[in-house]
Amino acid sequence: MSIPIPNSLRPGYVAENNTIQLALVGCGGRGTGAVVNALSTQSGPIKLTAMAELFENRLTSSYAMLKNKFPNQVDVPRERQFVGFDAYKRALDCLSQDDVAIFATPAGFRWVHFAYAIRKGIHVFMEKPLSVDGPTSCRMLTLARESETKGLKVAVGLMCRHNPAMEELHERIQSGQIGEIIALRSYRLHGPEKTSEPKPSGIGELLYQVKQFHSFLWASGGLFNDFYIYNLDDCCWMKGAWPESAIGLGGRHYQDGFVDQNFDHYSVEYRFKNGSTLFFHGRFINRCHEEHASYAHGTKGMAIISSGGHNPAKCRLYKGHNPINDHLLWRCSPIQSNPYQRQWERLINSIREDQKMNEAGRGAEASLVATMGRMAAHTGQQITRDDILQCDHEFAPQIAKLTMESEAPLKPGQGGRYPVPQPGRYGKREY
Repeated sequence: MSIPIPNSLRPGYVAENNTIQLALVGCGGRGTGAVVNALSTQSGPIKLTAMAELFENRLTSSYAMLKNKFPNQVDVPRERQFVGFDAYKRALDCLSQDDVAIFATPAGFRWVHFAYAIRKGIHVFMEKPLSVDGPTSCRMLTLARESETKGLKVAVGLMCRHNPAMEELHERIQSGQIGEIIALRSYRLHGPEKTSEPKPSGIGELLYQVKQFHSFLWASGGLFNDFYIYNLDDCCWMKGAWPESAIGLGGRHYQDGFVDQNFDHYSVEYRFKNGSTLFFHGRFINRCHEEHASYAHGTKGMAIISSGGHNPAKCRLYKGHNPINDHLLWRCSPIQSNPYQRQWERLINSIREDQKMNEAGRGAEASLVATMGRMAAHTGQQITRDDILQCDHEFAPQIAKLTMESEAPLKPGQGGRYPVPQPGRYGKREY
């Protein structure tokens, strides 16, 4: 049951104690990096006061690094260091309204943690993606609306939207400088990432799958959702719309010895309501052409949204569709502020000044778009937005009730291999 919370969460906040407290849930590299950004903000006092993890060694190493870097801003004694599947609750229970929870666990847990933060009236920074399948996408869209109703400030780890070069590019595209966008192309082509071999001895099945979360759809949405969501969100932002359907191809060519659920190449065609198209290509294979870039083609010219990665951006506009220097219309400044840090400055400022900032809705939409493309490639079917919203295949329906003694949501088969999507075999189920 929802607990009503006033939009103005702490009217006397600045007048009395203006220290913002943080709780970190998920102490790996992403979470630890988010804390570094948060503690580096300049708008007022801020401290890390609670940490939660499933693996104690990760918590310990994260704490040691952060305490060394920010000795006066890290106040997390042993009694506020929590380990276990319920650790997120105990960490958030240490916070008050107008404090911030950082969610950097595998995405499968995102809706569980976000729901608890909303219930307690706590602001949130959460890493992308926000969902992994149809049912969790629906849940996150509902939670996003609830968080907005309650006036919570929410940031989502799609930091490119806080890159000043991309912001200027977006303004130029929306003002019509390359005309109406008729097609977008995006590529993430490089060597293997996050592959998994059979589970070793000494670790239980559930903890193994959480630890290797990129390899399992229930935990992360797979490499497609976790890696490609940046490219997809950038393109949809420039387009100013979310696609309505997708068709896709993919397969496993060089996965001998690996047991995870990912394909090693994907090709997805997204279609927008007005008939324009986003073509996305991803590959995790060595000794092939490598490219990490996105492009927009309009009726008057083209834009390079990104090239060579997401940060720093190398945004450019050209007349026509041949990106040569003679056709260059605009190039972004090579001097750019850090989008990760800029996002945190905006989040903390929005709390201190009680200004609206809530990225949960668009983060949920971007996650849904990623799921749509992955599902199209994994099933071999055309997948629409409605297909996602009506899909009943929830990968881990008991995730909110997991304990250290629980069985894993996915069972290995012969040779320790896990179910792999087989296009055309299961209808609109991925496995």
